[in-house]
Amino acid sequence: MLIFDKQFIIMRLLTTYRLELDFATKKDAAFLFELMNDAAYIKNIGDRNIKTIADAENFITDKYIKSYIEHGYGYYIIKLKENLKPIGICGIVNREEMSFFDIGYAVLPEHRNKGFAYEATKALYDFAQKTLQINEIAAITDPDNHESIALIKKLGMKYKKKIQLPNDDIVCHLYTNEKQA
Repeated sequence: MLIFDKQFIIMRLLTTYRLELDFATKKDAAFLFELMNDAAYIKNIGDRNIKTIADAENFITDKYIKSYIEHGYGYYIIKLKENLKPIGICGIVNREEMSFFDIGYAVLPEHRNKGFAYEATKALYDFAQKTLQINEIAAITDPDNHESIALIKKLGMKYKKKIQLPNDDIVCHLYTNEKQA
């Protein structure tokens, strides 16, 4: 859906009861800078080396927008429906080293433990399966990230195995929605 604003067009991917999932644009750089420099983001997801707003703008162009163009999906900005304030990100990626599509999310500290992450992730999970026809979806998490594990399990995913992604020294847990034999 397109929504017209005075200065630009906003592309909205999904709407939930309390949230909007929008395509990222360079106007989201300050928000992304804040999110990606949050201590929990760095600990649980990794340091993306976003040290300036310009770094965030480049990250949006080189990662998010490139993924939209090349694949038709990627990471989206989670916004509160009431005021369109960005509070997090949620996305689907196809990692070369995995045979599954990976779903992930991150939310600013002041918006955690309010159900926003689950609401956004569940909407995107359903969209990926129904609209994008992506049947096998996975999630990767640090074994000590109990909040993410609870969200992943609430989506219906089950622990599959330990994995280590290339160029990463942390062993993570892989959860999938793959039917267990």
